[in-house]
Amino acid sequence: MIILGLILLVIGLVVPISILATIGGILIIIGVVLWILGALGRSVGGRKHYW
Repeated sequence: MIILGLILLVIGLVVPISILATIGGILIIIGVVLWILGALGRSVGGRKHYW
């Protein structure tokens, strides 16, 4: 999810399509939060790891 967010963010910044940059930023934030929760051992969505 983090990599997809980075790709969308870069495309959104290179091509002047602001919605892609916004979606990319949101996906990066969600991916980092899920990564941190998984690293702490918290179950996310009923799973120990979200990947």
